[in-house]
Amino acid sequence: MASNEGSRRAAVLGSPIAHSLSPVLHRAAYADLGLGHWSYDRFEVDEAGLAGFMEKLDAGWAGLSLTMPLKRAVIPLLDGVSAAAASVEAVNTVVLTEDGRRLGDNTDIPGMVAALRERGVERTESAAVLGAGATASSALAALSQICTGQVTTYVRSRARADEMRGWGERLGVNVVVADWAEADQAFAAPLVVATTPAGTTDALAAAVPDAPGTLFDVLYEPWPTALAAAWADRGGAVVGGLDLLVHQAVLQVEQMTGRSPAPLAAMRAAGEAALAAR
Repeated sequence: MASNEGSRRAAVLGSPIAHSLSPVLHRAAYADLGLGHWSYDRFEVDEAGLAGFMEKLDAGWAGLSLTMPLKRAVIPLLDGVSAAAASVEAVNTVVLTEDGRRLGDNTDIPGMVAALRERGVERTESAAVLGAGATASSALAALSQICTGQVTTYVRSRARADEMRGWGERLGVNVVVADWAEADQAFAAPLVVATTPAGTTDALAAAVPDAPGTLFDVLYEPWPTALAAAWADRGGAVVGGLDLLVHQAVLQVEQMTGRSPAPLAAMRAAGEAALAAR
């Protein structure tokens, strides 16, 4: 993983990784900031290959973005982890410091908060979360900062229900677990966060009421999801996965480059153009 003299490198790692928009966003930021000597790539890396990849990183590397399935697997390989990342046992950002340390952070959590704030959601009295995977735990961490009351999570299994209750206790969130069969009841909440894979919520689109609150659907491809489209048609506010991706990438760029603020508008425009071209 050698680098040219004076250049700085960063990349996104994961599996699968071919469709990641991170290179588009980070390269747009470098162009806007005048960082012509910076590069950002993508690498197909699974859990088995992660340690070997990181062993080869030299001093020219500034940072890594991590997606599934590496967000938890990387933790034992790091010299330190932020409180946010530790709270959900998930690292999506690694900064390589000048003194050789490798520090992990989670920008998904503040990215969610920032994406909601951009759409005017500063506080909510209650919320609902659809799903119970890794993104759902980050959603609970974000809601711990803005939700003053109960969070109802809709899950498919008893094991997932126990997990979400555990995350709620750990994060200081009043979590009530409900069965997925009742997921259409989530739409009465002023804020609904959908964290499930593509297609999972399509069948719920017909149940969206008139004048719903705010939907935060973490998917960005395909977009809009059936649920997001129905939500917007019925007059609700929609925050999408690209909003989250851009806001968490802004924080990554700032941490890796030391330059602030990162160019949110330029990064979003690049992401929108890339999605439109697919």
